[in-house]
Amino acid sequence: MNPESNGTDHVSRETRGRAVGGMRFPSAGSSEGGQSSGISAEGFGWTPIMEEAERATRVLHPETIQLPRPDHRRILTVANQKGGVGKTTSTVNLAAALALQGLKVLVIDLDPQGNASTALGVEHRSSVPSVYEVLLGEIGIADAAAESTQSQNLFCVPATIDLAGSEIELVTMVAREARLKEALRSEVLDGFDVDYVFIDCPPSLGLLTVNAMVAADEVVIPIQCEYYALEGLGQLLSNIELVQSHLNPALTVSTILLTMYDGRTKLADQVTSEVREHFGELALRTVIPRSVKISEAPGFGQTVLTYDPGSRGSMSYLDAAREIAERGSEGKTA
Repeated sequence: MNPESNGTDHVSRETRGRAVGGMRFPSAGSSEGGQSSGISAEGFGWTPIMEEAERATRVLHPETIQLPRPDHRRILTVANQKGGVGKTTSTVNLAAALALQGLKVLVIDLDPQGNASTALGVEHRSSVPSVYEVLLGEIGIADAAAESTQSQNLFCVPATIDLAGSEIELVTMVAREARLKEALRSEVLDGFDVDYVFIDCPPSLGLLTVNAMVAADEVVIPIQCEYYALEGLGQLLSNIELVQSHLNPALTVSTILLTMYDGRTKLADQVTSEVREHFGELALRTVIPRSVKISEAPGFGQTVLTYDPGSRGSMSYLDAAREIAERGSEGKTA
């Protein structure tokens, strides 16, 4: 068995024959319009390694897969108070996928662990200008943002360990829930000319997460395809409603992203069905497989798109990013 096939059978059927960035990556022996694609498992012109290399080439040469710019700048908070559901992984890989396909993206790392900063190759030692100083009003976003090593279209405001104590310091401040919103004013973001802002939240529903929701227009909720992932979802949705009622009426839950899908288990299919039944079109068609490559990439200071661009995990995030971009260009934020 291929070690990368854990939980990817469903995804590979959905992804391998699908057009990515306007180009189709044929599966073995596939044909279109009754004619052979010229790449077949039975012939000498096809091998699994060759197919993966072809997919990787498309990712590493993104000039052929440009995405449409959104109708307006989109600020998305990626939130779920449960840890280990793929918040940071989804944040950095969706951001990288959009950046590789021609859009300008800014990532705000609001998690004191700084994992998003690590994955994007941005320095986040204690002395580095970070989101902590931004929240305190000591510096602006432009002073803290650094270009990611993953793409020249991708920037990140890093999180340092200093952020761990920020909630205590914010308690006594005026308009403490809107500190990040003030820092992300339109005129500030216009200087970056960014199309998307992703805010990576800590695994809690504290003041940092509230700041992220007040600053954003949309919430992206990653849901792990396991039973426990559904247990705290009601509390998260209740908190979002509170923010909508009292602090940010424009906030919407625009995207549900199913992560860590393991096609070998009935539980994964059951959770997927329940989520789709409850959330309808808010749930992306693309699901993110449980993948060793996705887990390994941050250890090398990379996203999966640069660590292994031809992998199924990489292609899944490209597809998910395309779905999000298409919704934005059509003005569809439910």
